Amino acid sequence: MTEYPTSQEGPQPAAATATPVPGGSAVPFASGAAAVPAPGAPAGGGGPDQPGRRAVPVAAPLVAAAATGGGTDEPGHGKAAVPAVEATRPGIPPARDPDGGAARNAAGAADTAAGPGAFPAAMPDPYGTAGSAGDGGPAGGQPAGDTAARREGDRLRFVGAATRRIARGIDLDEIVLGLCRATVPTFSDAILVYLRDPLPVGDERPVGPVVLRLRRTDRLRPIDDLTDLGTIGAGMDLAGAAGATGELDFSQLPLLGPQGDLPAAELCEIRPGGALAEVLRGVRPVFGSSAAAKAALPELLGVDHPLPRGNRAVLAPLRGRRRVIGAAVFLRSPERPAFEQNDLLVAAQLATHTALGIDKAVLYGREAYIADELQRTMLPDSLPQPTGVRLASRYLPAAETARVGGDWYDAIPLPGSRVALVVGDVMGHSMTSAAIMGQLRTTAQTLAQLDLPPAEVLHHLDEQAQRLGSDRMATCLYAVYDPVSHRITIANAGHPPPVLLHLGGRAEVLRVPPGAPIGVGGVDFEAVELDAPAGATLLLYTDGLVESRLRDVWTGIEQLRERLATTAQLTGLDHPPPLEALCDDVLDMLGPGDRDDDIALLAARFDGIAPSDVAYWFLDPEETAPGRARRFARRALTRWGLEELSDSLELLVSEVVTNAVRYAERPVTLRLLRTDVLRCEVGDDSPQLPRQRRARDTDEGGRGLFLVNRLTRRWGATRLSSGKVVWFELALPGAHERR
Repeated sequence: MTEYPTSQEGPQPAAATATPVPGGSAVPFASGAAAVPAPGAPAGGGGPDQPGRRAVPVAAPLVAAAATGGGTDEPGHGKAAVPAVEATRPGIPPARDPDGGAARNAAGAADTAAGPGAFPAAMPDPYGTAGSAGDGGPAGGQPAGDTAARREGDRLRFVGAATRRIARGIDLDEIVLGLCRATVPTFSDAILVYLRDPLPVGDERPVGPVVLRLRRTDRLRPIDDLTDLGTIGAGMDLAGAAGATGELDFSQLPLLGPQGDLPAAELCEIRPGGALAEVLRGVRPVFGSSAAAKAALPELLGVDHPLPRGNRAVLAPLRGRRRVIGAAVFLRSPERPAFEQNDLLVAAQLATHTALGIDKAVLYGREAYIADELQRTMLPDSLPQPTGVRLASRYLPAAETARVGGDWYDAIPLPGSRVALVVGDVMGHSMTSAAIMGQLRTTAQTLAQLDLPPAEVLHHLDEQAQRLGSDRMATCLYAVYDPVSHRITIANAGHPPPVLLHLGGRAEVLRVPPGAPIGVGGVDFEAVELDAPAGATLLLYTDGLVESRLRDVWTGIEQLRERLATTAQLTGLDHPPPLEALCDDVLDMLGPGDRDDDIALLAARFDGIAPSDVAYWFLDPEETAPGRARRFARRALTRWGLEELSDSLELLVSEVVTNAVRYAERPVTLRLLRTDVLRCEVGDDSPQLPRQRRARDTDEGGRGLFLVNRLTRRWGATRLSSGKVVWFELALPGAHERR
């Protein structure tokens, strides 16, 4: 293995050579060893007396190893890694050291231990390679080749451990924290990490100046642990502690800390063509003592920030897949050896892995943001509050890493105070499933506004799914609730059946035709009409709530039914449970291992509209129809005690009925509903929707919808399969006081 000079030990000896011994075999020597003495001369190592053998001196490092270790076991000391090499010759006794080798050996061991390559007792060994005479380290006499190989192995192990720690992070802060914790104090005493603000994503190109923001700093020890703070006055100028060259003597100052102990710049704008831009463009780490870094570091850290002496700072650019995204500054105190050339390779490895991890984290964050936004747009932000029904919903993704899926729910107001309740599930829980779900949900909303029957809506959804692709399949349940008739019409396309919780606490699974999933094609869908009594709660859900690896779907449906019945009994049989609390209680039935799929939940509480609050008439399309409509409206208001609204209602009813009679061929319908507002609905068989326009001064007509728009709380027109409905709402007297 190639030998590298390190900052923890002195120069390595050269390669060993073979020196012939007269009358014996060749013995390997390191370059610089003493010459082989003549036969009978004293040997420098001084081993134990062995009659009949002749000692041959070896290279100086090996002699030191023999002196410190002696090749024998001593109490409290380990055995030397490599003993002194001896060459023997029959009949010649080994030479003795007349001056006492023990004393000289002890002195040599002390010199070796205190040499320039040894670590101070208070400082950690960056790679864990510093040793003593007793543990087989360099001071213990390990050969230079083995020491270099060991140090190379330790360096590789450190890089491997550090990169693994960096790679464990999945978001930006975890990756930067992993870099700081992996390098301090093992590799450096302090670190500063600067990242671009904002970080580019993918192929985005910055349109403004490139700005670096200090993302995180870390250090070896807190300031309170230092013992030399008395040398720093409270008002001392940190820049004044630097020498004539502008470099700081770190022995007089605390290390950089995350709370801004040293005045590191928070923001740095990279000047095109500046020293920092050139270093970042070069990508490779550089020593702080280099000419390029001396000009770049003040630009990055600030002109008031002191710089360490010598090679105790490394500036490492962080380059991602396409561009430089930041920089890391590694600092060492004067108590430990300075950085060496091979440490630049370590810094480059750490910077590369960190930059690539940050790139992945930014891309992952963008994908998570897109998934969240896609989910918010695909699902309703809030549910409507139609007359006669209260709604609540829940949506849970399959996992935090898959935040969006193919499940959806919807509530769509329909003409006649009705509401369409929809819940569906596209196969899978990926971005593709979410995109298909969005298209099917939009299609269902469009079909619902046409007031098509539930079975027809599923038929058109099936055709749309086939147009999207041959493998685009989904289940869907579509229901329409009429609060006036207290009836609900349900059509099913392969979806789990809904559960109805009655006011008395009885829960039942509704018997609806199962149907085939959407996307199969060539199948008919059936609809069933059921009673929807006031106070009952209808629960629509997807299969993720009732099916998992631990239970089949029908077992889960039965557990759901029992859970609803138990909840109703706990809250009392004379009143239904709160809707929001009921949804939370249903989700609490999920245990460990029950979350294998997305969960969409839609709960509807049927309040209905009492028959006494509804007035309904048929009007023949003739000239007398507007007058009859005014009389009917006046009678209804008198019965309800709303005479204050007579003038406004009669005027508006006359205008709307007049427009309907003009185009209708069949009888016109007029309906008044008294709920929290007074609602009027006028229906005819003409599909043409009215449009408000500005009438000219000479026009005799065209002002009816203008009056409707000015006098009503709100109004609208909806196209039906058999024509259209024009409706408007008036606020009840005293509504503001009741609010």
